[in-house]
Amino acid sequence: MNFVDCHEEKIHISGHIQDFGYLIGLDPSSQQIKLFSQNITELFPMDKGFFGKRLGDEPNVFNALLSSPVLMNLQMDGLKDADVFLDKIEIGEQLYHLTIYRLGETIFLEMEKITENFHQRSFISKKYESIHNAADSSEIWNELLSSVSDATDYDRIMLYRFAEDGSGKVIAEKIKEGVESFINLHYPESDIPRQARELYLKKRKRIFSNVYSEPVPIISSTEEPVDLTYSSIRAMSPVHGQYLKNTGVASSFSTSIIVNNKLWGLVTCQNTEPKHIDLVNRIRAEVFTVIAANAYTSYKSAQMLADSLELDGKIVALKNKLMGGSSLEDSLFSNVEEMQHYPRADGLAVIVNDQIRTSGAVPNDENILKIVRWARENPLKNFYATNELGSVHQGNLGNIENAAGVMFGFTDEKRDELLIWFRKEVDVQILWAGNPSKKMETVIRNGEEQLVISPRNSFETYIENVKGKAEQWKNKDIFAAKKVVATILETTYTQFMKVQELNRELKNLNEELDSFSYTISHDLGTPLTVMKLNAQLLEKSQHDNPEVQKRISSILQEILGMEMMMRGVLNLSRAKSSEISMEELATEKIIEKICYDVKLTLQSGITGIVIGQCPNVLADKIMLIQVFLNVIGNAVKYSSKNEKPKVQIDGKVVGNKVVYRIKDNGIGIAEADQHNMFKIFHRMDNAKGFSGNGVGLSIVHRIMERLGGDIRFESKENEGTTFILTFQKP
Repeated sequence: MNFVDCHEEKIHISGHIQDFGYLIGLDPSSQQIKLFSQNITELFPMDKGFFGKRLGDEPNVFNALLSSPVLMNLQMDGLKDADVFLDKIEIGEQLYHLTIYRLGETIFLEMEKITENFHQRSFISKKYESIHNAADSSEIWNELLSSVSDATDYDRIMLYRFAEDGSGKVIAEKIKEGVESFINLHYPESDIPRQARELYLKKRKRIFSNVYSEPVPIISSTEEPVDLTYSSIRAMSPVHGQYLKNTGVASSFSTSIIVNNKLWGLVTCQNTEPKHIDLVNRIRAEVFTVIAANAYTSYKSAQMLADSLELDGKIVALKNKLMGGSSLEDSLFSNVEEMQHYPRADGLAVIVNDQIRTSGAVPNDENILKIVRWARENPLKNFYATNELGSVHQGNLGNIENAAGVMFGFTDEKRDELLIWFRKEVDVQILWAGNPSKKMETVIRNGEEQLVISPRNSFETYIENVKGKAEQWKNKDIFAAKKVVATILETTYTQFMKVQELNRELKNLNEELDSFSYTISHDLGTPLTVMKLNAQLLEKSQHDNPEVQKRISSILQEILGMEMMMRGVLNLSRAKSSEISMEELATEKIIEKICYDVKLTLQSGITGIVIGQCPNVLADKIMLIQVFLNVIGNAVKYSSKNEKPKVQIDGKVVGNKVVYRIKDNGIGIAEADQHNMFKIFHRMDNAKGFSGNGVGLSIVHRIMERLGGDIRFESKENEGTTFILTFQKP
C-alpha cells in the first residue's frame, strides 16, 4: 500500500473543470484544437474529429468565437504565460464571458455564462476609497470584508492569515445572521497544503460554485496532463470537496492576500447553498483584495519607519553613554538595565568572557552559562532569536526558567562577549477548528490501494494547551536588538571587521524598511494601470450618461491620488538614501522658476507672490529644488481659497546661517495638529478639501536634516503659516 501525502496531490492537473464553465485548448503556433471539455457540445457541435482543426476551418460552428475582436487580433504564438485577455461573446442569445490565456504550449479559451446585468449594476464603488483611507490594519481588513461581501453576498466571509509553519487563523470575519462564527479559530497546515498555497500565489482567485456538482472531464488529443494552474474553472480536489461538505458548506470563493510577494493570507467566502459568482464580481473582489494588501503594507511600513525614528534617538543617547565608560566591560555592565528595554524583553544578561551582569527576570547564572556555551559551540549566526529554546528544533536545552524565548547577539569576533535577551514561558490556549491531528483512510485510485489523509468530520472547537513557548519576537524587537549590538560594535574600535558585518546587516534591514515604497510601486502599479485604462475606456463609452461619467471621473481622480502617493513615498525613501553634493547655490533664479511653475500647475493666477532678498546657500541642488518646490507649493495651494491669496518669500544671513521665511495668508495650522506636521501621511483636518497625501513635508524635514539645516514654522488657524528654513552659509 502506498502512502500519499496531502502535499503530493497534483491538484493543478485534475483533468476536470467545474460544470459552470467550458474549455477549448489551442496550439499557440498552429492554432489547432488540441483539447476541449466534454460539455463543450452544449455550446458548439464538435467531437474528437475537430482535433487538429483551426477555429477558422469551421466558421459555422465557431462563429461566436470568430466574432470576438479580442481573440481574432491576438498574436497567439507571441503570448507570454499567464497573460490574460477578456471579452464577451453571444451564443444562442446568451452572453458568455470569454477568458483567453496561455500556459506552456496551450492557449486556453474559457467560457462561462454572464449571470448579472452589469449595464444596470454599476461597477463603481466607494469601497476603493474606504479601504485606502482605513486608519489601521483592523479597519483595513473589515473594510475589505465588507467590500467582498457586497461583491459576492456569501453567508460567511473570513480573513485567514497564514503562520510561518503554514497553519492559519481566522483574524476577522463577516457573517450573516444565524451563521456560526469561526473568528480566532486555528487551522492546521494540512488544511491548505503546500501545493495549494503555491497555486494561491499564482492564481489569486478561486471559486468552487457547487461542491455537489459532477466535475466535467477534459478530452485531449494527447495523454499529457493538462496544466490548469491559471484556470478559473478548474475542478477542485476531491479531498477539498469532501472537506467543504464536512463543514456544511456547499460553495466557496477565495482571493489571495499577497504581501511582499508572499502569500500572507486569504479572503475565504463560504455559502451553505450552492452559489455562483459572476466573473466580473470575482474580479472586483480580487481588486479590493489587492488594494487592501497594499494599504496594509503601507500601514505596517509606516509603523516600522516611526519605530525606527524613535529608536534612532534612543540609540544616540546609548552610544554616548557607552563611549563614556572606562572600558567596554564597564560600559556594558553600567547600561544593562537600559539596554533590556530596547526590545520588549523580560530580562537581559550581558556576558563578557564568563562575567555576567543581568537586569529583569533571567535564569540563574548556571543556566545562563549553559545557554552561552550552547551559543558559542553551535554554528549559528552571530545574531539569533527563538521563542522555544527548549524545542528539539531549536536549543533543545529543556525547560529553563525565564528562558523559553531568547535573542542574542555577539559583540566580538571571538564570541567572548554577547547580550542575551530573555522572555518567560507563556501558557497559551490555541482554539482549533476541529482536532488538528491527521486522520488516515484507505482509498482505491487507478486500481491501486492508497493510504491518504482524510478530511476531519468534526469542526467543533478543539482546545490545545501549549507550553514551553514564549511570545514570538516581533520584527521591531529584532531590529532594536540588532541596533544595540551594532552600537556596541561601533564603540569598540578593535572589532572593525565585526562592525562591517553588522553594518551590512543593518543596511539590509534599512533596505527592508524602505522596500514598502518599491513594493507598493510594483504590486499596485499594474492593477492601477488596468483600472485607469478600463475606466478611461468606460468613460468614453458613456458619453451620453452624465451620472456614470461623474462617477468614473471620481474613480480616475482616486487613481491619480494613489499614483501621487506612490511617487511621494518613493521620494521620501530617496531623500534618506541618495547621495548629496554640497555646493554654493544662487537661489533667486531657482525660486522664480518654482513660483512660475507652481502657479501654472495649481492654476493660481491670482496669487500674488512677493520675492525679497535671496542670499546664496550651501546645499545639494536637486534637494534644494525639492525643498522650495514643496514649501512654496504648499503656500500657494493652501492660500488659494483666500479672496486675495498672497505669498511672501524672503531670506537673510544670520551669523553663519542663511534663513528663509516663506509666509502665506492661507488656512493656517490648528494648534492640535502642529506637533504632527512632519509625520508621514499626516494631513490636517482643515486640509481635507485640498489634494495631497501628507508626504511632502516629511520629505522636506528629512532633506533639511541631511543638508545640515532646519525647518520650523509659525502658524495660526485661518490666519496663515510661515515656514522658516535654515541653511548653511557658503
